[in-house]
This record gives sequence, structure tokens and C-alpha cells, in this order.
Amino acid sequence: MSLIKPFQALRPGAGFAERVSCAPYDVVSVAEAKAAAQSNELSFLRITKPEIESQLTEETLTLAERNLQHFIEDGTLIQEAEPSLYVYRLLVGSHSQTGVVACCSLDEYETGKIKKHEQTREDKVTDRTNHMLKLRAQTGLIFLAYRGSQTINDLVKQVEQTAPLYDFVCETGVQNTVWKVAATADLIQAFGGVPALYIADGHHRIASAARVREAFAKRNPNHTGDEPYNYFIAAMFPAEQTQILAYNRVVKDLNDLSEADFLAKVAETFEVAENAPAVPEQRGEFSMYLAGEWYYLRLREGRGANGSIARTLDANILHEFLIEPVLGIKNLQTDKRIKFIGGGSSIEELQKRVDGGRAKAAFSLYPPSVEDMLRVSDAGEVMPPKSTWFEPKLRDGLLIHLI
Repeated sequence: MSLIKPFQALRPGAGFAERVSCAPYDVVSVAEAKAAAQSNELSFLRITKPEIESQLTEETLTLAERNLQHFIEDGTLIQEAEPSLYVYRLLVGSHSQTGVVACCSLDEYETGKIKKHEQTREDKVTDRTNHMLKLRAQTGLIFLAYRGSQTINDLVKQVEQTAPLYDFVCETGVQNTVWKVAATADLIQAFGGVPALYIADGHHRIASAARVREAFAKRNPNHTGDEPYNYFIAAMFPAEQTQILAYNRVVKDLNDLSEADFLAKVAETFEVAENAPAVPEQRGEFSMYLAGEWYYLRLREGRGANGSIARTLDANILHEFLIEPVLGIKNLQTDKRIKFIGGGSSIEELQKRVDGGRAKAAFSLYPPSVEDMLRVSDAGEVMPPKSTWFEPKLRDGLLIHLI
């Protein structure tokens, strides 16, 4: 059983949605966010990434709070009079996914009914915790998946026959369409039959929401457990509609090895072939870009990673048998010698960084399946860092939860 709850969304007023909405704060650099906000004064990045206006840590949260208040006062953002649910569709090329936006229970997250597959970093959790505490708002949607339900699909299709609140194509070419749900009872009941929800993207934000709940509860002598801060805003999609794209790697150096010695070391554990395609054709294969050439890699027979589900994933195989033993990179989350590039255009970026001298080698991976993620979560395991790049990305600024 999964509990969902309508909420009084803070959202863009008529005609403002396209200009307000923005990419998630954690997928754009400060420079990219600054450029976007300079050409668009209504960009929600002024709220989710306030460091674009000031690099002084003590000022950024105050700027975010001020900008949010300004958007409310001038009518850019309006609050619903009554709690509601929403349907949110993302369409790009031949790919379409449609989900339900609602508030979900932090109790269900903390008891494991909402399942995770990723470890969190303390600095990122602290950053969003402070942001939520200052703004008293959850400004970004958490992306959840669930094993599909025909009942929910049918109810969503009915909502799609009505006039949308928003319908626009953003700068990444994704068509974003949002509908308000007129009658919520049937959807709430239908989600009651969903045995589990899975965090696809947003582990740090949901961990931050849990910390904020704890802080607010301590401050509230009349805490009941049903206040808005006990819930987090999420978009929930049928797992079969979602897609994971490759999450690739570039490394700054070869751990003091020459290119020839590096290749020789890799060949001790992997089959190596020249003139390889830039994108692996199947699971268990890797493409490596070195000195202007793509190489095919596959773990040699008898050296497979056995054990947990997560350990057999390609991202772990690459780390366990090459990244750590050959390149000496142990902690993927903190080592500055490795960077991660995800999404459909990542191959061009890999080559650009190596050819331009910013990296010595790059690795193109075959992406895990959504079913891999569900199985890892069901087993209570953790996927290797930077394993899943879900695309298209949800937009920030379309639906905000005031807590």
C-alpha cells in the first residue's frame, strides 16, 4: 500500500510556466545556471541555485528566500486554493512517460516502503536541508517509479482528455504537459494498491526532507504527524515507461602510467580490441577512448563479479577491475580525478574532454535496465555510484510544496 496525498501547490500563473521552469539544480553548473538566468529573469534557478547571484554562502539562502517571495508577490507564482493532484507527461522523440504528482509519506520512506538504491553524500543532503529550512518549501520534484497498474493508467488517460494547465517545449526539446486532477479519490485509492514506490532520482532531496521534518517536529509542540512537512512532493511514473541512459566516466590521468603501460595493465583483466564503436552494443561490454581511438573492452573469462545483484552491474565491474586497481581511484564520490557525464549527448562530451586535454581516458558504458534498479532496491542493496541517468529530466518550478 502506498499513501499519496493532494497538496496546495505553489505553481506558475497563466503564461509563466515555460519561463519559470528550469532544469534540476543538480544537473547544471553554476556557469550554465547563470547564463540561463541572465537571459530570463523569471528562471526558477534564481531560487534553486541562488549562488548564481552571490558566491557568499551566508547570502545565498537569503537570496533564494527573497526571490521566492518576489515571485509570489508579483503573481509569477500562485497557490492553489484547494489541495489537488496533478498528471505530468514528458514527451521527447518517440519516448513518452506520464506520471502522477502528489505528496508522499516520509514515514513510508523511513520505514523502507519507499525504496532506495543509492547512497547519499552528507554535503549534498546538508545543502538541500538548509535550502528547505530557509524557504519552508520543497522546490524540486522527486522522481519515483512503481510497477505499473492498469487501473492507474486508465485513470491517468481520463485526465489527459481534459485541458492542461501547462503545455510547452523546454530548451532541451522535451514537451512538458501538466494537468490538474479534478477528482482525486480514485487515484488515491488506486495507489493504495501499489505495494512499493522506488526512488529513481532524488535520493538527496528526500533525505533532506526527512531531516527537515525532524527539525520542524522538534520546533512544534503540537506536532501531529500530519503537517505538510511530514510529506514530500514527488512525480510517480510506471517503471515500464521510464528509461535509463548511459552514465559515462572520464579520468584526469592514467595513475602515472604511460598509455602503452596502461593498455597492457587493462589487457591483463579485459579483452581489448581496437576500432570499437563508441557505444557498447550489449551488457558486459565497455568502450574506452584513449589517444583519439575507441577500444572495445570485455572482462576476461573467469573473472566475473559474483555475489550481490549490484556487484554484477557493469558500473561495478568497471570500477572493481579497472578504475580502482589500475587507476587507483577508490572513492567515486570524492576523488577529483574522475568525472561523470550522463545522457544522450555524453559521447561527444567524452571525446571533447580527452581530445582537449582535460582528461586522459573516457569510458562509455551500457546502461543498466530499470528492472535492474527495481531488483537492487527490492534486495535492499545499493547500486554503484553514478549508475543511473534517468532522462528526460523533470522540470523544477512547475509544482512547489510549501511546508
